[in-house]
Amino acid sequence: MVYITRWEDFETAAIELYKKSPTKARYCVKFRPKDGELVLKVTDDFKCLKFKTRSSIILNRFEALNLRLLLSMSARPLPAPASSTTTATTKVPSGVDSAAGTGEKSVGAGEAGGDVVMKDATGETAGAGASTGGKTGGGKKKKKGKK
Repeated sequence: MVYITRWEDFETAAIELYKKSPTKARYCVKFRPKDGELVLKVTDDFKCLKFKTRSSIILNRFEALNLRLLLSMSARPLPAPASSTTTATTKVPSGVDSAAGTGEKSVGAGEAGGDVVMKDATGETAGAGASTGGKTGGGKKKKKGKK
């Protein structure tokens, strides 16, 4: 099997191969940490495309190809690119916790004199020893005997 040397050629050929036979096409990703090599393989049992690189620059391109192929394999449309002029922000009213369903009131920096009361999932106030089961951690460690 011959490796394709240019990323653009591999990307277009891989997408075309998948579109040609989506039920038979397979996509394999291998990373060899010893060598630092990333190997990509797309095949439909008749044609095999492989790409190998050691460059970390390819990772962004690899993520884009991965997203494109996986979305098409799961029959989902490609997401629209986010524009820099419009950003979606969610405003949470003051005093309302963003975790819906907890019924807790979040305390802002200016409220209650800066003191924050934390409650665990059962609704009990979490004190200094609540996370350690009531034990304090300032004691000496016991020495272990020889094995």
